[in-house]
Amino acid sequence: MVNRQLQSAKGFLGLLSRETGVSGDEFAIASFVTENFKTVTDEIHTDTLGNIYALKKGNKQLSKIMLAAHMDEIGLIVKKIDDRGFLRFTSVGGIDPKTLLSQEVVVHGRRKIPGIIGSVPPHLIQTADANTVIKMENMAIDVGMPPEMVHEVIQVGDMVTVKREACELLNNIFVGKSLDDRAGVVAMKICLEELSCLQHSHDVIAVATTQEEVGIRGALTSTYNIKPDLAIAIDVTHACTPDTKAQVNNDLGKGPAVAIGPNIHPAIYKHLSETAHLQRLPIQIEPIPGASGTDARAIQVTRAGTPTGLISIPLRYMHTSVETLNMLDVLNTGKLLAYFVASLPDDLEGLLCY
Repeated sequence: MVNRQLQSAKGFLGLLSRETGVSGDEFAIASFVTENFKTVTDEIHTDTLGNIYALKKGNKQLSKIMLAAHMDEIGLIVKKIDDRGFLRFTSVGGIDPKTLLSQEVVVHGRRKIPGIIGSVPPHLIQTADANTVIKMENMAIDVGMPPEMVHEVIQVGDMVTVKREACELLNNIFVGKSLDDRAGVVAMKICLEELSCLQHSHDVIAVATTQEEVGIRGALTSTYNIKPDLAIAIDVTHACTPDTKAQVNNDLGKGPAVAIGPNIHPAIYKHLSETAHLQRLPIQIEPIPGASGTDARAIQVTRAGTPTGLISIPLRYMHTSVETLNMLDVLNTGKLLAYFVASLPDDLEGLLCY
């Protein structure tokens, strides 16, 4: 059973990673998510900001439980086409310029155009500049076409994404672009599949949110729209690598990180932790002393406030084209969400009083 679920999750995440959806331009990924969520929900619709709402009705339909994972990705946007046909660009979302040089990209113009972000060969670098990081404004995309042809298919404002095929390493380690937060979308689908085999009193609305990478906007509007009684955001968090040293304490393969701190309702944290213990699901505890920087922040303070939790999938090399995670953590995130929802009492007000 676990192997079958893992293979299904890997396949879905690989397809999601391949799809494009830079913040504000999520049309392609939204269409793909909608088609895949139709099979596990009772109703599905979208709103004017592009958020996708997938409803799974509860047995008693007493309250509304919101799950939220963002489907947008960081990317680039064309800001100038120079006289030689090279594309000048800037970032949409948080991109480290050091990760861009020598990347293959796709320019989403009138049709998809392949390109590269070239770098100066080491033979031509002046000694004084050898250790200097090249700024994004000094980079350009080469699409291999003369200026007049470039203007026929590309214009200022076109989005650009890094071209990267997802791949699998050993021991269920999965690598690809935009796993932040397409992995959270996969976890929501796993949760909805699990709920098909469980009794749950409350309606569950799984929201694939937009524009998280540029200001958690989709979570803000979708929470205002739903007005949930309880919500959990699903995102990624930093996992340990040799260079993170003491800054990061989460490891791949040891389960999702359950957040605790002022962004999190203490009763939700407690119930998530107890559910994980009862179901023998591994978790890690992540103290967050302020705003989490995830959809959970917007959800918590929308309208008069929403009791909010946060589950994060450990991820290495965040906001690069080789984001890396353990698929078992994704699977266990989905299972924890499902068992959490199924174990909620009919009286949520009593649970959330503290």
